[in-house]
Parts: sequence; C-alpha cells; structure tokens
Amino acid sequence: MGILVWLGGVFRLAEVKLQEGETLENALRRFKRKVQQEDIIKEVKRHSFYLKPGEKLRAKQALARKRNRKKNRREIE
Repeated sequence: MGILVWLGGVFRLAEVKLQEGETLENALRRFKRKVQQEDIIKEVKRHSFYLKPGEKLRAKQALARKRNRKKNRREIE
C-alpha cells in the first residue's frame, strides 16, 4: 500500500507494508498516520493552484499576526 506524489521535482513516497498477521484496517491506519506525519496532503493542497507572490506574502503575514497574538495571549496569562 503506498502513495506516490510529485512535489518540487521529486517523488515523495509514503509506503506501508502489510505485516504478517496484521489486519488491513491496522495497515490503513498506519498509512494514514504516515501520510499525515509527512505532510503530503498539505503539500498537495499547497501546489494544487497558483498563488501570486503578493497573495503568498499576505498569507504569510496573516499567519505571523496569528502566531504573535497567540504568543502575546500566553505571555499575559
């Protein structure tokens, strides 16, 4: 069981081999966890459409503002 995704000039492969005595459900659970840990879904979504440089910058700035607000809230408490 595996998924092959073309990202940034390389293929990223998440692969899980069915172990002896392991159910398909357990292998699927391990596969989903591995895909999530490797951020494959996030990368696919990020590369699925073009963002203008200005839009990228605005999104990056919005994330920075969100991070700073969260950091400030934690410092106040």
